[in-house]
Amino acid sequence: MTDKAAAHQRTTHRSLPELRSAVRALAARVHLPAELRTRLAQSVSRVAEAELRAGRPVTLEAAPDRTADDPELTLRLRAPSASGVENLPLPAQREADTAVWRIPLPARPPAARQQPDSPVELLEEELRTAVQRAETLEADRRSLTHELDETNSGVLALYVQLEERDEQLRRAHGQMLRELEDALRPAPIKVDGLELAIHYAPAETDAPTGGDLYDWFQLPDGTVHITVVDALGHGVASTRSALNVTHAVRTLTLEGHSLESIVGRTDEILLPYDRELMATVQLVRVDPVSGRVALANGSHPPPLLVSGDGSARFLEVRGRGIGYPMAGSEGLRHEQLAPDDLLVLYTDGLTESRRDPYEGERRLTAAAVRHRNRPTEEIPGALAQEMHTVILHPDDTLALTVRRSR
Repeated sequence: MTDKAAAHQRTTHRSLPELRSAVRALAARVHLPAELRTRLAQSVSRVAEAELRAGRPVTLEAAPDRTADDPELTLRLRAPSASGVENLPLPAQREADTAVWRIPLPARPPAARQQPDSPVELLEEELRTAVQRAETLEADRRSLTHELDETNSGVLALYVQLEERDEQLRRAHGQMLRELEDALRPAPIKVDGLELAIHYAPAETDAPTGGDLYDWFQLPDGTVHITVVDALGHGVASTRSALNVTHAVRTLTLEGHSLESIVGRTDEILLPYDRELMATVQLVRVDPVSGRVALANGSHPPPLLVSGDGSARFLEVRGRGIGYPMAGSEGLRHEQLAPDDLLVLYTDGLTESRRDPYEGERRLTAAAVRHRNRPTEEIPGALAQEMHTVILHPDDTLALTVRRSR
């Protein structure tokens, strides 16, 4: 989209991930550098956070202008409860109930540079910029440390300054990782008759993402579709693979393909473009009115169904995952979710990080029965906390729960 087409664009947003994505996309269209784009997204999110968490939408208005001698982007965010616009990664001006950013634009857009065209590519570019910045700061720190070793004066003062710089970098890095995770992981959808909750933790605390991903959305007939994916590997590369799988599944689902055929069709679509892709997939459809459940599987650990009376069983469905020989679900399994029944979906990081996978499943069953009466939003985190008291090696962990309410 050209700057002219984007002029005086006004949009309304109801969640932080949606707002961050819009700001990043806008900044990319007007060719803002990746670091400035990150600072802008962080600043807008901080100003809007109180309004959005209170359930009030915010309005974002963008007006890029390249006709002036000094081209600039004017960005206005209407957020009445915002405060402290000066102490932001990118300071703003306060005009009544609106925060205003005026950002100089490049005199000319880069001629030969291809702009990122997807949210994941934008996030990857920002992550690369942050890593490069971190390497530069680390090189500066080493240089200063070497100079300090050769002099006896001012050592303590300079050392303190370096520690403060490192702490600032760690805080900024942590904030970026949290934003990356929020952008990739959708919040639970609100559906009458169902309660949904999610817990995710990466294998490494300094890794922003992993190969465990999920997607959930409501179909036109009212049923809820849930996808859980575990792509081989860790980090951004596995996240890209998992995103490709969830996007393909969503597209095929909305096109009306049968649930039983989607795992195999996803393999046919993606493998020609990525021969290294391997991922397990769990697909679930839930009718919130009748409680009917249908499951398809591609090499993924089976869901756990915990009944209101405390009995529990795993719902096995045979199938092979994306990238496996003869990928696809061998059939569907149909179940009935009664009021207060709890369905637990997960990735193998929750159960297979033990010496005996079956022992992990037994522990998960006991934990789910023990925690089944807690509020739904607390259960995934409680399961992960209890299961991870015994860990032999770290792995990405995802736990998702669905409860049919009365």
